[in-house]
This record gives sequence, C-alpha cells and structure tokens, in this order.
Amino acid sequence: MTSTLAPDVLHHAANAAGRDFVIGDLHGCVDALRYLLHKVGFDAARDRLFSVGDLVDRGEQCEQALALLDKPWFYAVLGNHEDTLCAVAQGRLARYRWYGIGGGWAQGLPDHALAAYAQRLRELPLARVVGEGAARFHVLHAEFFGGDAELDAGRFDAEVRERMLWGRELALNAAARPRYALSLTYCGHTPVREPRQIGSQMFIDTGVFIPEGRLTMVEALTPQHWSISVQAARAMGAAGMTLP
Repeated sequence: MTSTLAPDVLHHAANAAGRDFVIGDLHGCVDALRYLLHKVGFDAARDRLFSVGDLVDRGEQCEQALALLDKPWFYAVLGNHEDTLCAVAQGRLARYRWYGIGGGWAQGLPDHALAAYAQRLRELPLARVVGEGAARFHVLHAEFFGGDAELDAGRFDAEVRERMLWGRELALNAAARPRYALSLTYCGHTPVREPRQIGSQMFIDTGVFIPEGRLTMVEALTPQHWSISVQAARAMGAAGMTLP
C-alpha cells in the first residue's frame, strides 16, 4: 500500500463566497459539532470549516469524526492524537500506550482498518494558511514560534514539528510570548476555559471531552464564537441533526 504525504503547509485562497469557521479539538464529540453547525446556519455550498486537529480519542464518535475528512467543506490539520494513531499503525508505538491517552475506541478495530485511517491522516498538513495580507489567518494544532515567512517556507525540523503537535509553552506561560511577524493563528491542544489570544495565537480548545468542557467554534477573523457541551447539544436534539 502506498501512502500520500501532504506538504507540511497547505495554502487556501480567501473565501469570497461565504464564511470561514474554525473548530477546536473535536475528540470524537460529533454531536456537539452538529449543534454548532446548525446554530450558525452553516452553508456547505459557501462556508468552510477548518479544524485545529485532534479529531479522535476520548469521545464516543471517533469514526464519525474521521468521516468528516471526506466532506468537501472540512479542512483539518494533523493533531498529536492523529499523529499517535499513525505511529501505532506503523508499528512505532504499542497500541496499549495509545489506549492510555484516549485511543480505547479503537480496541476492536482491526489492523487493516487502522492502517486505512492512518493513510488518510498522513495526507493532513501541519498547518493551513488562508488568504493574504490583512485577511490572512492560520490553523495549526499546538503552537508555532516563528513568523509568516517561516510558516510559508514549511521547512520544519523535528523540534519545530514536535512543538507544532505537542507544545504548550505559550498557552501555559504567557511570559514566553514570542514576538514574530505572525498573522492570526488558531490553535488547540491546550484546554482553556474560554478562547484566549496570546500574541498572534488564539487558543480555542475548551475541553469538550471533559464533563465541564465544551466544543468551541469561531468565525475566522471576527470576535464571534459559539460553545456547547456534548450533554447540552444532545438535550437540544443534536443527535438528530444531519451534517451538511
């Protein structure tokens, strides 16, 4: 089986026809996403949804989350949990170690199915760059210490790649705020109570997988954002709401 490796950075033109949204770490909580898309009147013909990664693990609907990758309006970046799934599929990490960080949903998944998911996930970039100039924004998983030029170049060594997937220095230590010429960048990975901007980086993972957590979606380049817990979304009939 051959695999397709995406460039580390993918560029997208600005959305002249509709709106762009960015979703925090989904972690298999698709019912919360159903509700938020319904709430904002998401138009699949014009709008786009970008994801900061971590589609899988911890939640109950991980395979439904992975199915989003086939939606023409959905654009994800690689998260550390997807990277871990790939490591298991490639034999670089034992399955039980993955189960310990939320991969238990895959205990009954045969190796060939896991390999198929990994092949699809290896097509995801580490970052997406959307638009140009004042209307430019980025989507990546954890954090990035560099400017637009470094991101555009996409030449990431192992240390930078590790930071983009696993780093928490900026979110946990605002004093470490890097001063680079970096356009607005949406990140996840480190749960926050409310969307929080530090320098140019906006953290939008509000811990949907924990009982008091929520899934947050923002409208790119605006102050608009919406949040919902899985329990509240289901109470409002999210399970019966169809995805676009």
